[in-house]
Amino acid sequence: MRVVWQILAVVAISALGAQGVQAVRDEPWLSLALGALTTVLAVLVYRWVVARTEHRPVTELDPKGAAPALGRGTLIGVVMFGMVVTNLATSGEYEVHGLGSPTGAVGLFGFMAAAAVTEELLFRGVLFRIVEEYLGTWIALALTSLLFGAAHLPNPDATVWGAFAIAVEAGGMLAAAYVATRSLWVPIGVHFGWNFAAGGIFSTVVSGNDTEQGLLDSTTSGNEWLTGGDFGPEEASTRCSSVCC
Repeated sequence: MRVVWQILAVVAISALGAQGVQAVRDEPWLSLALGALTTVLAVLVYRWVVARTEHRPVTELDPKGAAPALGRGTLIGVVMFGMVVTNLATSGEYEVHGLGSPTGAVGLFGFMAAAAVTEELLFRGVLFRIVEEYLGTWIALALTSLLFGAAHLPNPDATVWGAFAIAVEAGGMLAAAYVATRSLWVPIGVHFGWNFAAGGIFSTVVSGNDTEQGLLDSTTSGNEWLTGGDFGPEEASTRCSSVCC
């Protein structure tokens, strides 16, 4: 029953937070505030429900060292997506026209933070951790990565390839970050850094979602094999990786 209670708790906070942020998406400062509130509540609820159902210290969300771990993870995520954009720019598929919307970036900061925290708590904190306990690391990595990719299929303009790309490049990578550190702070940071860089900084499509313009006024166009089309660069990055390898 512990997995049921933990999933219900995290999903409830995620749903409430998503509804709140969506309702004020045209108010960037309110989006930031609600996103921050959702992240704090999600962490507190996760710590509470895990401690109550497993009767142990919640070491995977130990506040000690949280800030540097989040910082490292965020930097990794931003740099990784920056490399994707660099590849697009050098191929003539991405062009910056000037400054976009700093306030839009503020709102996306809150939205992406809430999404990164709640998704990592659910997929790596609850599902991966418990499946690994029973079936081992490799099976848990494969199963939860596929589930993470499948969870993006309802997104606008989603494709099976796009879901597979997210399963490989995000689900597998984020689970590996948790295995390497046994802390959720690093995968949360990587997840946030990637998504915020994609939408909040470079103003590209994030997993098919039509978000507000970010910091840069930019255009992504051209060969969908490279750009990912309407779903965004996440779909294309796995194609490119497979070709390069």
